[in-house]
Amino acid sequence: MTPQKLRTGQIASEMLKKPEKTNTSLGSIPEVREVVEGVIADIRARGDVAVREYSLKFDNHGPESFRLDATQLADIIARVPAQVIEDIEFVQKQVRFMAEKQLETLTDFEVETMPGVFLGQKQVPINAAGVYIPGGKYPLLASAHMTIITAKVAGVARVAACTPLIQGEVPDATIAAMAMAGADEIYLLGGIQAVAAMAIGTETIAKVDMLAGPGNAFVAEAKRQLFGEVGIDLFAGPTEVLIVADESADPFIVAVDLLSQAEHGPDSPAVLITTSHALAEAVIAHIDTILVDMPTRDFAGPAWRDWGAVHVVANIDDAFALADQYAFEHVQILTKEPREALVKMTNYGALFLGEGTCVSYGDKVIGTNHVLPTRGAARYTGGLWVGKYMRTVTYQEITNTESSAFFGELCGRAARVERFEGHARSGDVRAAKYRGETLPWSDHSFDAAAGVTS
Repeated sequence: MTPQKLRTGQIASEMLKKPEKTNTSLGSIPEVREVVEGVIADIRARGDVAVREYSLKFDNHGPESFRLDATQLADIIARVPAQVIEDIEFVQKQVRFMAEKQLETLTDFEVETMPGVFLGQKQVPINAAGVYIPGGKYPLLASAHMTIITAKVAGVARVAACTPLIQGEVPDATIAAMAMAGADEIYLLGGIQAVAAMAIGTETIAKVDMLAGPGNAFVAEAKRQLFGEVGIDLFAGPTEVLIVADESADPFIVAVDLLSQAEHGPDSPAVLITTSHALAEAVIAHIDTILVDMPTRDFAGPAWRDWGAVHVVANIDDAFALADQYAFEHVQILTKEPREALVKMTNYGALFLGEGTCVSYGDKVIGTNHVLPTRGAARYTGGLWVGKYMRTVTYQEITNTESSAFFGELCGRAARVERFEGHARSGDVRAAKYRGETLPWSDHSFDAAAGVTS
């Protein structure tokens, strides 16, 4: 391929590989939106009957109850190999530790700003969360750790969790991970119908307050349409990976790491930004070789062909700046000084620093959350964490009559500037009561000794 000279923003780069596709619309796909609208409306109208019909239609699964009981869960967990159980326990310990450390950063406080004027902040977990654990191409049991454990550490009292059959089979390891993570209810149910049932509520599935977890385009669109009726963790699109590398990087490892994320699906972008022309060419050559017999090449190959890109820039600062413009979900730093990125970059879902670290560790085992922003959303939000399941709420109390009278007068003046007479009068009555004054707009009188004490 003939290299192209490009200027992205104010950053000049030589593009050794350009993506074949460039349509990265952030909006809904019309066909997907229409299907999702219909399913949600039907479930809203017919409840469990509609849920069962759609589950039969899409997954050929329509049991009397989608919820797995204690006996069923025990039987499923018993089928999971001991090594898998041991690995799940270890990984969940890492995820739980990270979530607990995050929780420590969320603090309550109360301050007295004037005599008898108390302002406070509390961290209150939501009451019920619905989490979705995808099936589809891959059984993403790691999503059980990320969504359920994080919610339980936050203090969510009820976590309902859904996952589908995979090619007609019960995903034993995924179900085990959901149970071990602490889900209060587990439903063998997938797709739009699972998300809609949790958000809307049916005769057998109680409504939740928030939805979390990744999913395909239909699940993502269902979350988009239900947002507002319930909260959601974030809007998610195809998995993205971007690697910043200099001449010190191993081109074979760069190639392997790019393809490790491209295998998520044929629409998963994989981008390399490097200061080394030689490294860029070597990475492209390695990718072409690796793809020949890669078991997941049916996904990784089209992803690299259609969405892969390789930029060569003049220096590492330009590399970081261009990476920030992409604002990708996963950003891997393979340079001599990888921690420079912590200072020089701001737009990313998660950073993976140095050759000893890879995105796959974050996806599966290391303990940080893998539910992360895509499609440029890293410019304004981070990924799923304990704080997403919390509400930071405030409270206030005035116990000093003179302080309340002071704020009453101030409120009266401030509200009338905005023509809010009712607001102003709420302030007026306190100023009048606590100072024994008369109201200009009423003949009501107060006992100055009554009420709040100074």
